[in-house]
Amino acid sequence: MTTLSTEGLLVLCNIPANADPAGIAQLLVEEQLAACINLLPPVRSVYRWQAQVVQDEETPLLIKTTHQAYPALEKRLQALHPYELPEIIAVPICKGLPTYLAWMVDSVKAFPE
Repeated sequence: MTTLSTEGLLVLCNIPANADPAGIAQLLVEEQLAACINLLPPVRSVYRWQAQVVQDEETPLLIKTTHQAYPALEKRLQALHPYELPEIIAVPICKGLPTYLAWMVDSVKAFPE
C-alpha cells in the first residue's frame, strides 16, 4: 500500500439532478476510476451559458481519485455527462489520514504514467 498523499485528487463535478447522478457515480467507482464519490444534496446553480443567465438544479459530486487516473476519469465523465461543457475541476489532496489515502490510491485502477 502506498501512502503518498500527493497522488490524490478531489474532483468536483455537478450533474443535472434529472441525469441520474447516482448511476454515474456507481459506474465511475465500478470502473475503478474513483475510490469514493459523495453525492451532495441538490443545489441551484446560476451561470452564464451562450449569452444567457441560466438556473439549473444539480447534484454536486465529490470524487476521490488519483493523478494517474484523472485523464481516464475526465474522459469518462465527459462521455456520461449530458452537458456540452461539464464542470470538471480537480484539486490536489495535500494532506489526509495516511491509511485513508492509501486505501483511496489502492481502490483506483493503476494507469501507466
